[in-house]
Amino acid sequence: MLSIYNTLTKSKEVFTPLEGNKVRMYVCGMTVYDFCHLGHGRSMVAFDLVTRWLRYSGYDLTYVRNITDIDDKIINRANENGESFDALTARMIDAMHEDERRLNILPPDQEPRATDHIAGMHAMIQTLIDKGYAYAPGNGDVYYRVGKFQGYGKLSRKKIEDLRIGARIEVDEAKQDPLDFVLWKGVKPGEPSWESPWGPGRPGWHIECSVMSTCCLGESFDIHGGGNDLEFPHHENEIAQSEAATGKPYANAWMHCGMIRINGEKMSKSLNNFFTIRDVLEKYHPEVVRYLLVSSHYRSSINYSEDSLRESKGALERFYHALKGLPVVAAAGGESHVERFAVAMNDDFGTPEACAVLFDLVREINRLRESDVDAAAGLAGRLRELAGLLGVLQLDADDFLRAGAEGKVDAAEVEALIQARLTARTGKDWAESDRIRDQLTAMGVVLEDGKGGTTWRLAD
Repeated sequence: MLSIYNTLTKSKEVFTPLEGNKVRMYVCGMTVYDFCHLGHGRSMVAFDLVTRWLRYSGYDLTYVRNITDIDDKIINRANENGESFDALTARMIDAMHEDERRLNILPPDQEPRATDHIAGMHAMIQTLIDKGYAYAPGNGDVYYRVGKFQGYGKLSRKKIEDLRIGARIEVDEAKQDPLDFVLWKGVKPGEPSWESPWGPGRPGWHIECSVMSTCCLGESFDIHGGGNDLEFPHHENEIAQSEAATGKPYANAWMHCGMIRINGEKMSKSLNNFFTIRDVLEKYHPEVVRYLLVSSHYRSSINYSEDSLRESKGALERFYHALKGLPVVAAAGGESHVERFAVAMNDDFGTPEACAVLFDLVREINRLRESDVDAAAGLAGRLRELAGLLGVLQLDADDFLRAGAEGKVDAAEVEALIQARLTARTGKDWAESDRIRDQLTAMGVVLEDGKGGTTWRLAD
């Protein structure tokens, strides 16, 4: 039975879909003005993990993750580059999809873009005006009236009275209350704009997600996710807009993943302490990066460091060494491991405990491989099956262990030397055999002799 920590109630709850076996999940996606950094990768991988487990568990999932393709950062970057905002976002969306593929992230079922839902935003904003939750002061802007929504603060546990302390209205703003937030922004010179009942302009950030989520999944749906930095004000404002407009509960459960941290600070472009996904993948294999992201619980912070990536690489090497040399067969045996893995994952997607089960499987495979190769191979299939639910361990063992060899050694030369060493060993020329091994060691090649012959990998 699956339990999920619900940020709305601050507790773990048994997960019960709103409608039979169908699950509808919306996750806040990227604002596409630059390449994705590893913090974005954390969110994408976390909800990819949720997607895989829900589907494995038999749920009929519809997964929607939006793209914010118009906002201040996009406009500013496009102006800096001397290009149109849509040319910039098209390039960044392509780059994002490339990063996802390399990290083995499954594409969402729907990927709505804000600029495709302008009409829906107009409709929701007008509904909020008609109900008294929003107002248009006549300057082209439209604001949400925070004080009118009774439940404001229920997600973040913030109180309106506390938020008002220190809040102020800028001289050029037409807000009735400093806490009110913009739903529609009147046009400014040089900015892209769309016609609206309140004059030309563009949407505010919060209204975009309220409209895209309800358009794709209905007025109430099962799971809303995103990074924990979005809890306030973005997700709090989504709730206020959506529930005021529809009169219905918005999302049944709220899931928030932790941040990537560097020296104790959140990785972010605003702090200029970020590494893009492609930067990291220049140095580390994509599975190594993915394993780093899935081996910690999705709600915890991850401290990014070279040491943590090396540990991730070491863990995967241990897994792949267990698979190495065994025939690829269907999963067999290890039923107790499957049960323990499921218990871990059903406890709010407990990946640290799930990874511990994989290490236990490795120990069992290594124990059996010399005495019962068939049983070891069946467990190796089980290891691949369970690890696949985390999105890792799906490559050929030799390919992974030799990853990074290209450009460092000549694979054909290595294979020729291994063959020459085999010939020397067959002829009992141990001195020549040792000389060749030393030559390969000097090249950074590690030899591994086994029943199936000699294989190689690069030294760490």
